[in-house]
Amino acid sequence: MGLLLWTVVVMAVDRTKFRTCQQASFCRRNRQHADGTPNNSQLLYQYKLLPESVHFHIPGHDNALQKEPDSVWTLMRRKLLGAAVSEYVAGPPPTLTGTLQNTAADAEFLQFSITTLVDGTARLRFTEVYGGSPALMTPRVTYDDLVLHQPHEWKVAREAVWWRSSDEALQSFLQRVKEHDSVENYMALQYKTQANTLVLLLQLEPFQLTLYRDDVPIVQLNGKDLMHFEVRRMRGENQPQEEVLPKDEEPKEKSQEKEIVGYWEDGLAIYADGTREEREEIKEEAVEEEDHRQLTEEQTLDPEGLWEETFSSHKDSKPFGPMSVGMDISFPGSKHLYGIPEHASSAVLKATRGEGSHYKEPYRLYNLDVFEYELDETMALYGAIPFMLSQSKTAGSVGVFWFNPSETFVDITSTDSSSTAHWISESGVIDLFLLPGPDPSSIYQQYAKLTGTTPLPPMFSLGYHQCRWNYKDEKDVYYVHEKFEELDYPYDVLWLDIEHTDGKRYFTWDKGLFPHPEEMQEKLASQGRRMVTIIDPHIKRDKKYYIHKEAESKGLYIKDKDGQKDFDGWCWPGSSSYLDFTAEHVRSWWADQFAYNRYVGSTPTLFTWNDMNEPSVFNGPEVSMSKDLKNLKGEEHREWHNLYGMLFHRATSEGLIRRNQPDEDIRPFVLSRSFFAGSQKYGAIWTGDNAAQWGHLEVAAPMLLSMNVAALTFVGADVGGFFGDPDPELFTRWMQAALGFWR
Repeated sequence: MGLLLWTVVVMAVDRTKFRTCQQASFCRRNRQHADGTPNNSQLLYQYKLLPESVHFHIPGHDNALQKEPDSVWTLMRRKLLGAAVSEYVAGPPPTLTGTLQNTAADAEFLQFSITTLVDGTARLRFTEVYGGSPALMTPRVTYDDLVLHQPHEWKVAREAVWWRSSDEALQSFLQRVKEHDSVENYMALQYKTQANTLVLLLQLEPFQLTLYRDDVPIVQLNGKDLMHFEVRRMRGENQPQEEVLPKDEEPKEKSQEKEIVGYWEDGLAIYADGTREEREEIKEEAVEEEDHRQLTEEQTLDPEGLWEETFSSHKDSKPFGPMSVGMDISFPGSKHLYGIPEHASSAVLKATRGEGSHYKEPYRLYNLDVFEYELDETMALYGAIPFMLSQSKTAGSVGVFWFNPSETFVDITSTDSSSTAHWISESGVIDLFLLPGPDPSSIYQQYAKLTGTTPLPPMFSLGYHQCRWNYKDEKDVYYVHEKFEELDYPYDVLWLDIEHTDGKRYFTWDKGLFPHPEEMQEKLASQGRRMVTIIDPHIKRDKKYYIHKEAESKGLYIKDKDGQKDFDGWCWPGSSSYLDFTAEHVRSWWADQFAYNRYVGSTPTLFTWNDMNEPSVFNGPEVSMSKDLKNLKGEEHREWHNLYGMLFHRATSEGLIRRNQPDEDIRPFVLSRSFFAGSQKYGAIWTGDNAAQWGHLEVAAPMLLSMNVAALTFVGADVGGFFGDPDPELFTRWMQAALGFWR
């Protein structure tokens, strides 16, 4: 019994290390927005579409604007915005552009654009109107170039038609779909695919947008009136004062009575006397109580955390203040929503709000190294893809891609007539793609146009991979290899974890344990086997280590919050810095390191495993990077956090291609733990550090299916579990059930 109790305690995640929605001010504010009480922040966001502002960009006519009268609004708009729309539109030319006004604010406007593509996909973007206030002089950061697949080749719909409120076509359509509101409150955009007629119906006030396929509503935006966009402003400009916490609520610093000499993957400190920091206990009321910060009648906005936020002992300076965006997206007639991996939960998304909800917390999308993760949870894990699929009898298949790489929460509600997802992101713009299907095959053709396809993997990678932490030396490798041969048990790849390196310096070998790496690889290859070594993104800060020395001299590292010094965090090697993979020249430099003359001891039969790329920082907030760190362009980490793992994966995959000699055409194989939309282009994904428990075997299938829904096809879970040792029955059943990437 004592051993059993010990096992249960050890395999529980330390929840004090990871934020809930209530502890993230932007999520808390906008969940309150959704509560529907008269005195909450919903009064801050009421949008209407200004009909005089709408421009229809005639397809096939060099993007000419349809003639519009020179109204007062038109003249003002031209003065504010000028002739160009490039700051507000991304990708191919727009089909329709216009302006929304927040009627709850005096002078708060959003610019929006709709781009319709020949395959039926519709892209909708909502941004601030730039200029005027010093806070709005530059556009918000977006990352089309890092995520979207060849947008210059997307083809816009050429048969689009704009229906104004006075057009008979719109009146006839409204009668067919039984919309009984005044026709003056609508306009619409009709376009066609080879198989379907699509109509985007825009309700002017309150602003709503519904996509119809052959007169059937399939997805609706802002039907619950939960759209919000926190427009940037200077500190003190039309903002409530920051709430000052009482002294007994101020964040407590870690005790400095003991000297800290390191950190472990669970984020807990290691002290000089050999002891370790103890986990903090979670007070039950902190988990159960959901209304301890509810707004009073006198308040219109929860002021805590607007300009500065602290979690545990970590402070987020938030120099640009509140910048969150959000919207409700409903699927009429649907009771089945899927996607938004990665979560250790069912494939079907379960309700997080409302009567009978399964969860209390929204699904969180924020790539994290969650040590010993638990099951049936909406907690964030290693990867995030903000893609959702609805399946219903009436609407068929419908997809939504919420293109935002900042921290995002998604609440799910369901009624007898529809299911709704309330998306809340910390920063960025509202940029979403509606994929009208009508069937799964069409959905994934549409999504592949946006984010790319999975290349054929090398044949060996489809086989059996043998891995553990850690094979000690070459003798150990040969023993394992020869034992497989002796037992005539097929295997294809043997893996080496971090201990094969020289002091956790990647691209090196421990010369005492692995003195002949090329000979070792060649021996395995002679019998049809390949080898994989681990390479993580943290670089040991050692002046004698050639990778660090060159990266530092070239200025390739992520910077501190002031943008001056290289960020210094803690991971397996100890003091480490992290390369800025958002920069093309940094990715190219990294790819060059895989050349055979750079990665000494590597051969054409050696491939790569990318781990810890969320990124994991043992002494950072939530075991990751502070959000106010800067990339080389000066953009905050909060803007691109969920991209980091994918971009590291991408650079590594490009390196394995680049190392090929003129007479070689060897396909790359790279396994990654972290991912985002588009990761399917760069290699395989696995579900991270699972456990040798029946529950983890059970959850493996729905976790992998959720990844499949988000277009990650080459995926797998560690067979038998990572933590602990499976008994013979569990291991046998896991071997029988293993699918996809098999390790």
